[in-house]
Order: sequence, then structure tokens, then C-alpha cells
Amino acid sequence: MILHNIQLENYRNYPKARAEFDPGVNLLVGDNAQGKTNLLEAIAYLGSGKAFRTQKTGELVHFGADFAQIQGKVFSQERQQDLRWVLFSGSRPRQIYRNGVKKKTAGEIAGVLQTVLFCPEDLTVLKGGAAGRRRLADGAICQLRPNYDGALTEYNRILEQKNRILKDRYDTPALLEILPEYNARLCKIGALLISYRARFFEGLAREAERYHRQFSGGKEEFSLEYHTVSTVKDPFAPVVVLEEALKDHLQSHYQAEIESCSCLTGPHKDDFEVSLNGLPIKAYGSQGQVRTATISLKLAQKALMETVSGESPLLLLDDVLSELDPARQDFVLNQITGGQVFITCCEPGRFTKLGKTIEIQQGSIIENGKWRMEN
Repeated sequence: MILHNIQLENYRNYPKARAEFDPGVNLLVGDNAQGKTNLLEAIAYLGSGKAFRTQKTGELVHFGADFAQIQGKVFSQERQQDLRWVLFSGSRPRQIYRNGVKKKTAGEIAGVLQTVLFCPEDLTVLKGGAAGRRRLADGAICQLRPNYDGALTEYNRILEQKNRILKDRYDTPALLEILPEYNARLCKIGALLISYRARFFEGLAREAERYHRQFSGGKEEFSLEYHTVSTVKDPFAPVVVLEEALKDHLQSHYQAEIESCSCLTGPHKDDFEVSLNGLPIKAYGSQGQVRTATISLKLAQKALMETVSGESPLLLLDDVLSELDPARQDFVLNQITGGQVFITCCEPGRFTKLGKTIEIQQGSIIENGKWRMEN
């Protein structure tokens, strides 16, 4: 898939701007705080409806503006397509258009423009808390499996309602009468999440092991293990079996949740662990090993998307090359052939021969020495 161009209006620090892209490598260069990452974020949002730096739509709208627009022309699924998002600063729901036709949900444009983002924050995910690893995995699965996005949204909605019931139980004891109903719904949807995650991690581990073997010259053995609730003995079991296992787990924690006034366990606590030569990287991995393993995971995600969709997703590298030593830079650059790539950097000298250079200055785009602003 190829993103031919993008138009922004009132998005972040872009009042109005347009950029034309090369089907190969695109270098987004400029000083810090000029808008390079904002442009990368807009590209990712165009295909997924998710911003990787905020969950609040209003923060994407230029200060003082009522709305923002992101529009792009894409070649995907063997045809030219047009995507457009209209975002509002207030509570008004965002609008999605595909080829000029308004859509109800982001799921209706799933697969049109897939992206794999690699940013400096990702280099800390394997050493950090479980929430960051879940976000990394959930973001990838949502693009791979559109139904997963809807299930995850519904699960989080019910989970929020359950937590509210537990917190309000002292003021309104009668609320506990409906708690079993919420647990049943969480188990039903949670079983789907576990099933999707197990298959994703199986494929991710296989591809990441392959990349890491190349990266380390065969010196390190990469492995990945998915962790979910203790009553799930086989995450590849049929969904109905997973549902019963979740019911048993929640039942065993029923009293503890009531006493703590919070939802203590479930798929929302899932995690995965990466090991090198049998040792958990979170506890024993060096900084270099963590970076190598993270790169392997990102390249594995890209490979999985190519396998499922038959097309290469866009690879978005947000200032990540400057965080890597020359050997790791070379490895990443050697793996980015065969698809469209966007690289942000402050010092382009090492990379200018890779492809097209687009300069960003204070929310404006300069291509080939010419300003590109929409009137």
C-alpha cells in the first residue's frame, strides 16, 4: 500500500498543509518541535483513527480552531482510495469518510492504510510496566483483525461500568445484584480477546525469533511467552472453553473485588514476556539487547501484516535511528526495502541518499525548496 499525499487542516500545529510522498523512503527533517512527529501521527491516524500520543480527540485540533481535517489518497487493495477524518474540539463525534462516503466506525476502513510505528518510547516497553506492552500488542492486533478493535472497545466499556459499580457499592448496595451480569459479559468478550492475542503472539514470536537470529548473528535465542489469567491453561482452546475458565477465575476473586472496590483481574491485566537465551529481558537484558529485541518485534509486526493482508504496511520511524548505534541503524535500514517508509530526523546527513526529503518548519512543509501550503 502507498500513501500518495496527505492534506492537513488545523491538525496540531498545522493550520493548512499538504505533502506529496515518494512510494519508497520519505525523510521528514527539521529541528525539534517543528511538527515532524505530528505529521507522522496524522499518517497513522488516517488509517486507524488512533493517535499514538493521546486518547483525547480535542488535543489533535489546532488551538483555537473548532475542527481539524486529515485527508489522504491511498493505493490499497488494488485500487485508489480516499480517506478523510473530521475531528472536533468539543464533544461532537468525529466523522469518517472513505471515497466520499461517510462511515459509522473506524472498523469500516480497517485494512485500507496499515502502519507500523517505531518511536523512542518503544525502546523502554520491554523493561517497563505491562500496560505499555498491552498497548503495543493491542494496537497491532486492531489493525490485523478489525473485529478485535470492536471487542476491545466493548470490553473496556463494560470494565469501566463494573469498576463504577464496585466503587459505588457502599452508597448503593443494590448495585451488587447486577455485578454477576457484568462479570458474565466480561468473560464472554474477554475470551475473544484471549483467543485473538494467543494467535497474534504465536505469529509475532515466530517472526521476531527469525529477525533476532539474523540481528544477533545466531548468538541469542529469542522467545516470547503470553501471560493471561491462571485458570486459562490453553489460550488456543475454543472460545467457549476460555469463557468458562474466565468465569471460574472471576468467581474466585469475587469477594476480593468487592472488598477492594476495584476490578482486580481479567484480560485487561494480560502481559507478554520476552526472553533471550532463557533469561527474561526485563530483569536481565542489557540496553543493547532490549533495543535489538524491540527492533525484532517491530519488524515481526510488519511481516505479520504483510502475510495477512498481502500488502506491505507503511513503516513509521519517529526519530528512532538516532537512538541506535550504527550497527543497529544499518540493520533497520537493510530491512525497510519493499515498502513505503517515513523517517523523522533532526540530522539528515547520514540518511539523505535514502529517498525524498521533506523539510518541516513550524507547521509548514517544504518540498524541493518550495513551500507546500493549502490556500
